[in-house]
Amino acid sequence: MSEPGKEPESLAEGTLISHLLELRDRLLKALLAIGICFIPCATYMNQLFTFVAKPLIAKLPSGASLIATSVVAPFTVPFKLALVAAVGLAMPYVLYQAWAFIAPGLYRHERRFAVPLLISSIILFYAGAAFAYYLVFPAMVSFFVATTPAGVSMMTDISSYLDFIMVLLLAFGAAFEVPVATVLLVWTGLVKYSSLTKNRGFVLLGIFIVAAFLTPPDAVSQSFMAIPMYILYELGILMSRLLLKDKIAQQEAQAS
Repeated sequence: MSEPGKEPESLAEGTLISHLLELRDRLLKALLAIGICFIPCATYMNQLFTFVAKPLIAKLPSGASLIATSVVAPFTVPFKLALVAAVGLAMPYVLYQAWAFIAPGLYRHERRFAVPLLISSIILFYAGAAFAYYLVFPAMVSFFVATTPAGVSMMTDISSYLDFIMVLLLAFGAAFEVPVATVLLVWTGLVKYSSLTKNRGFVLLGIFIVAAFLTPPDAVSQSFMAIPMYILYELGILMSRLLLKDKIAQQEAQAS
């Protein structure tokens, strides 16, 4: 005869082990996806770096070029870029594995709500990175080239350039997640919908302050980030109104 309390304890231990095994399998699948994406990225890593450096090369003065200040930089910098690109390409599958792990613990209505948010967050992140690469960065480079003092040759180190553009792409990718963040704040009840609509002025000021920290110290770069962020904030308010009608109605009823 088994001792009292032993069966629930064994059941909990078995459940924990099964969850850990599933987590291991999900992580291995995610790492495998990154490895598969890394193979073509590493094969064409030099061409990939040339593509990433194209906006700067196009704006450099005649005779100027990128330079490598380290012996190993011509290899390590493109290799690093290939690894980052592989993670970026595999990210939808990585997030799917994360979703598949946590989805069984969610209610059905939570799963229906979370799926469009997950898809939207992926699309918005890529859209933010593309916006930074094709629109923001060329304008920034033009500004920096135009303000270079006389007698100074603009010759950027490839390692510093890669770090700079990666931070820029990540910053804009994260900034474009504003609609998703807004909906989540309303859904969790951390912020009321009425507060989002009443405090637009403070939000706009806060967005410009955040943009000043995330972008280089010039008005052009700051405006290129702040204006889209505020537009996306308004989009988040609209999405909240469409997706969380019952939640907002409940908040309004409690306030009245």
